[in-house]
Amino acid sequence: MKTSVTKAAALCAAVIMTAGLARAQEVSAELIAKAKQEGKVVYYTDLIVDQIVRPLVAGFEAKYGVKVEYARGDSQANLLKLMGEQKAGSMQADVFATTSGLKPLLEVNAVMKTQLEGAKALPPEFKDPNGYWVAANYYVMTPAVNTDLVPEKDRPKTYEDLLDKKWADRIVWKQNDTSGGPGFIGHVLSTMGEEKGMAYLRKLREQRIKSVGASARAVLDQVIAGEYPLVLQIFNHHAALSAKKGAPSQWLKLEPVMVQTELHAITAAAPHPNAAKLFLEYMISKEGQLIFQKADYFPTRSDVPASMPELAPATGGFKAAVMSPDDIARDYEKWAALYIQLFR
Repeated sequence: MKTSVTKAAALCAAVIMTAGLARAQEVSAELIAKAKQEGKVVYYTDLIVDQIVRPLVAGFEAKYGVKVEYARGDSQANLLKLMGEQKAGSMQADVFATTSGLKPLLEVNAVMKTQLEGAKALPPEFKDPNGYWVAANYYVMTPAVNTDLVPEKDRPKTYEDLLDKKWADRIVWKQNDTSGGPGFIGHVLSTMGEEKGMAYLRKLREQRIKSVGASARAVLDQVIAGEYPLVLQIFNHHAALSAKKGAPSQWLKLEPVMVQTELHAITAAAPHPNAAKLFLEYMISKEGQLIFQKADYFPTRSDVPASMPELAPATGGFKAAVMSPDDIARDYEKWAALYIQLFR
């Protein structure tokens, strides 16, 4: 379970700086024709609609003339929806995005195995060797503060700083998922080790962290609005983008930060399987990855760098630890149980 910081830093460096990957082949004319015949693709996503989903959909529809119908929900909400449709034998989704929860879908054979031409341009860390998923982007997970409420001198610099008594009843996080309490717990145990990590979490419990049933973005917005001074486990680019617009928001470089991938997969019973495959090909093509870049997400193709290099570990000069999909699949239930045991 433990991921070395050195390995993580090397991975992030490879994502952004490695050059000379073999050019992926173009998608076949046959696939395009079949996708056009199907006419549309249904996409369940946890990505932010205005920031990335709409421009991605617009680019795909303009290029191929295939309509995209999308529904936005958090990873866990999407998982429940997909599991319900699978159980009912009435799958509506063709493609879904998630940061966690893939294992239950794999266990009930709800995910299609497929080989994508565009995956040839991705580093191995961002594609499943068995063909069940690809990562279209990755995230850097950190705490953040409201800069109006927390002066520079008081902002935590280390994880130990979060244990200071002055933060009691003043910290918030999302109540589920890897972008919330369970993910933070997993990161602590992965980087500190079981014994030291558990000791740290028992001390952190004394801070009486507030749990909110909302997306990580929405919880950050509450911090920006002044409802809480400090939030754990948010996406650092969200805080940076808000700060650019004048919001009192700053992400905290507590090392090692957590890096996580956004997985995309096709449902096994996809009503429009060819359109689904073409949509994934577009996401991981250079054209699609440039849309992620323009939206200030971290692209997974090595030939498409981050738009804000200071936010990425390799170019921002800070240490990171990658939470792999295998780590999450194996240990998420344990982290969720600890979250309930210690913090609810």
